[in-house]
Amino acid sequence: MRIVLLRHGEPDVPEITRLRASEIHYWIKSYNAAGLKAGHGASPEAIEIANHCNAVVCSNLPRSFESALALGIKEVNYREPILREMELPYFGFPSPKLSPHIWAALFRTLWFLGNSSNGESLGEGRLRASNATARLKEIAENTESVLLVGHGLVNSFIAKELLSNGWRGPVSPGKKYWEFGIYEYTS
Repeated sequence: MRIVLLRHGEPDVPEITRLRASEIHYWIKSYNAAGLKAGHGASPEAIEIANHCNAVVCSNLPRSFESALALGIKEVNYREPILREMELPYFGFPSPKLSPHIWAALFRTLWFLGNSSNGESLGEGRLRASNATARLKEIAENTESVLLVGHGLVNSFIAKELLSNGWRGPVSPGKKYWEFGIYEYTS
């Protein structure tokens, strides 16, 4: 059996240079609603590996589905909310204006430290990734190979879960857009 974890392409997020901590939820909302940025296609290697999978699974976020289409996938078999990216917490406190990417890095660090204001906790995220892994394994058992066009952090959590269950593959499926990791299980 084979599971390919591929990160989506670059999303077309409106350019916001600076905002306050209390405004980050607007940026998160626009990021989650964004499709793909034009002209940022997948590598030939990613396209080839994607088209050799028997089933294709995406999250329910537009950048995931549009990435599958950009890979030349004719049919997405499953679009599952359980596979969306880990929710980014946000906090509404007085602050200077900073780049949304700085806020995202800060809030993600706080999330790993146990702060999950306005989002799922780290424990909830791990449980969701565990359930998502079980779902992908079920699909792989029925189809022999499955491609998840997913997201950076959730793909990483799923990879750890696969590796801890006897699957073979890289420690990280890749953090950059269109990067992927191939995980195989032989009984």
